[in-house]
Parts: sequence; structure tokens; C-alpha cells
Amino acid sequence: MQLFKLDTFDQRQVRQFVRFPFVLYRDSKQWVPPLAGEMEALLDRQHHPFYQHSEADFFLVQSEGQVLGRIAVIYNRNYCTVHNEKTAFFYHYESVPDRQVSDLLLQTAVDWAKQRGLNTILGGRGLTRSSCAGLLIEGFEHRPSATLLYNPPYYQTFIEAFGFGKETDYYTGQMERSHHLSERIYEMAEKLRQRQRFEIVTFKKKSDMLPWLPQMESLHQQAFEHNIGFYPMTHEEFEAMARSLLAIADPRFVKLILQDGKIAGFILAYPDIAAAIQRTGGRIWPFGWLDLLFEKRRSRSLDVNAVGLLPAYQGQGANILLYTELEKSARQHNMQRLRVLQVDERNTRSKADMEKMGVQWIIRHRIFHLSI
Repeated sequence: MQLFKLDTFDQRQVRQFVRFPFVLYRDSKQWVPPLAGEMEALLDRQHHPFYQHSEADFFLVQSEGQVLGRIAVIYNRNYCTVHNEKTAFFYHYESVPDRQVSDLLLQTAVDWAKQRGLNTILGGRGLTRSSCAGLLIEGFEHRPSATLLYNPPYYQTFIEAFGFGKETDYYTGQMERSHHLSERIYEMAEKLRQRQRFEIVTFKKKSDMLPWLPQMESLHQQAFEHNIGFYPMTHEEFEAMARSLLAIADPRFVKLILQDGKIAGFILAYPDIAAAIQRTGGRIWPFGWLDLLFEKRRSRSLDVNAVGLLPAYQGQGANILLYTELEKSARQHNMQRLRVLQVDERNTRSKADMEKMGVQWIIRHRIFHLSI
């Protein structure tokens, strides 16, 4: 058994790192592959904006030419500066069901962090703030949404056996069409709209959203800056995230709240296209994009990716207006299920709001913590 650090300029090694999950999960009905080129972009040190301020290395474990495991180890200097911590992240952790392989990967992460004077490791946390947080620990029977990670149950066993403990859990839940927001909530939303002079902006095509991106960048930073674990994105990182989200966004389910012509909040949702990504193996060309497009029209499940409000409007009910507007669109387009993605259990207000609306939690991802 041999471990080596990936040469990210060696295309053969990059392919080995990218392809390993396709082999590991080839018999899984739940695993959803990444879109083609997504992983390669993260490994591109010359162009990905993360490498302008931070560093990461990628490792593979092999035996007799066969890949047995992989891991990424990350030193996000912006995160450490904001939180005054010496913390490394691990991500893209994948292993065959062999404790030896897992221990070798995790020990490599520990050694890498120590060499840089870091004293804590969190995982899974990715290169970007928009990466799926944590490893799956509950809800293995469900196919995750396109942006969520899937892994087998033994990952938790291996990681905890190595010495990691819980940092926090992220919950994903769903609400069926048979359960709808009450008339009282709609009345509250309408009163709020009139009292605060709120205007709701809806979209018909993606190009209509582009002029709003500069305001959205500022709002995105301010809306989440008080969240535990937050760190600011660079302008280049925001642009990369926006491009990624626009690729799967559906204008019908993106809503803005304006007050006096300026954005006060937003909600971003899109149809679940995970089934099409599975069928195409994540490949868009030459014909995969057609399957993805048809799935977006066929899908009757809606994923809520993010809800954000400027701090001045948080805790005052403005989120209710966003939820009611989204539900109207969901019913208009015959959506049967609404899935809320990745609510941090430490965000007690947001989690409680979802539960009051009838969201049932079905999937849980955990970020693990280790002091070294």
C-alpha cells in the first residue's frame, strides 16, 4: 500500500483522483456524481481563485496500481484570519472499507497540518464556502440533491475511531405538497409587504438575473457574516460560485425582496436534477445537457439552496415573505416536494422556522473536529 501526493499538473494523476468515486460507488443507487469538469476546476492551481490566498494538497492511496482512497487537505488562510484559529480542513475523503487505508489518509492530513503550524482539523469542509458541509451520517436511503455529498455509513465509524469528534451537524429536510403554509402566514406576509413597502422581484430568464449580481455579492457577504463558521469570499470566489449556481438555477424559483429599489433579501431554489446527473454520469457533452434540461422541466422536487437577508431585516419576519412567494411558484409549476438543504443546527432561528412550516429532517451531514 502506497500513499503519494498528487501532482495536479499531471493529467493522469488528476484523472485517478477524479475517477475514484465513480469506481467506489458504481453499485450505489444513491450516489450522485459531480458535473464533468467540476472537480478538475478545483484542482486547477493556476485558475481557481482559492489558490490566490490559500493552499491545498491532494493525496491518493494505491495498492498494485489500484486506487484505494483519496483525501484533500486545506489551509484556508482567510478562514483562519477571520476566526483567529490555526485550522486545517479535510475534504474529498473517500476510502474502500479498510480501516488501514482510512487511517493512512487521516494521518496524512494530521501531518500536513502540523507541518504548517496548525492545531485543529475540521472535515469535511471544502475549498469554497458553497461546498457541501460535512459527511453523511443519517439518511443513507435517500438520494441526495445534486449539490449534496453521499458516502457509506462506515466513514463515520472510521473517522471517529481515528479520534475525531462532532463539531456540528447540518440538516436537510423536506415538505410535501400536501402540507402547505397556513392562511395566517400568508396574511402576515402581506401585512409585512405593505408596512415595509417591500417589492418582490421574479425572473423569467437567467439573463434577467445578471444585472443584480453586484448587489447580490454585497448582500451575500452581509447576510451570512454572523453565521458560525463564516468567512468572506473574495470577489473572484463569488463570481465562481455565481457561475456554478447559474448553471443549475431556474429563474422561476429565484426571488428578491427590494426596499426602495435595493435588495433586502433573496431565496434561491431550483428543481432537483440529481436523477439526470446519475443517468449521464455527470457528463454534459455531447447530449447530457439535453437530459439535464428535460429533467429540470420534469422534476417535481424543488431544492432550496439558500435564504439570505440583510442583518437589518433578520428576525423581523421578512423571510416569511420569501417562503410564501416561493410556495406560490412551486404550486403554480406543480412541484410536489420542497427540500431545504443544509441548515446548520447552530442556526437555531432558521432551523426552528423550517420546523414551524412543517419541514421534516431526513438527511444529516456532520463536520468532525480533531485537536492535534
